[in-house]
Amino acid sequence: MNYIQIEFITAQENEREILIALLFNAGFESFEEREKSLLAFIKEDSFIKEDLEDILINKSINYVITILPQQNWNEHWERSFEPILVNDFVSIRANFHKTIQKVKHEIIITPKMSFGTGHHATTYMMIEQMGGLNFNNKTVLDFGTGTAVLSILAEKMGASSIHAIDCDSWSIENSIENKEANHCKKINLIKSETISAGPIYDIILANINLNVILNNLDAIKEVGKTGTIILLSGFIKTDELVMLEALRQKEITQLKTLQKGEWISVCCIMS
Repeated sequence: MNYIQIEFITAQENEREILIALLFNAGFESFEEREKSLLAFIKEDSFIKEDLEDILINKSINYVITILPQQNWNEHWERSFEPILVNDFVSIRANFHKTIQKVKHEIIITPKMSFGTGHHATTYMMIEQMGGLNFNNKTVLDFGTGTAVLSILAEKMGASSIHAIDCDSWSIENSIENKEANHCKKINLIKSETISAGPIYDIILANINLNVILNNLDAIKEVGKTGTIILLSGFIKTDELVMLEALRQKEITQLKTLQKGEWISVCCIMS
């Protein structure tokens, strides 16, 4: 499958972060920030020109559209992939990188096009939030798993079982590779756009975007219980009040919010 690459000419960091959030909600999967521009990537069959025009309305941002064959995109992503270090808690690297010493958990990720390698602020904050939780013998739902990096970390932290859901076939394929590379045995990968009723989880992870989370709050509530911890990210600071009000209506209480740039991550608990 071909990908669309759009290069937006903008040097302002704040403008880029807001643009990323809007593009992410419109289906763009991955981003690369450069000194004076932003690259955004989306599957060719998911690209809607009218959505892009709506996002850029009243914004003086020039852009260039390029069609990338999938093979070229994978090669580009692998060349640009650099190891990530989340404090001394987690390192994320490809198998061609050297081992990073003196971290509690090391995760090996095959650098393909799936979102969620740890480079983005939302994934970074989710990992930070996970560091403050007890995963021992906990059941976990990872909704919108991407590369399965959060699921892999949950298993390394002692989770008894993890259901990892994603609607994208390529993400599931990449997650299988990553699960095997990290010798994980407790992750069940599920291709789906929705959360199925049935299992009840101790911890729910959802690093997606504002609209998907809001649309699935009822389903999230159905698979939780009193005391279930929910970690959310994929939205920016200006969306915080909308998210917190939606959580309040579902009797889900905010415990802690992290912010990195314009992005936030919310840790909450079911009443």
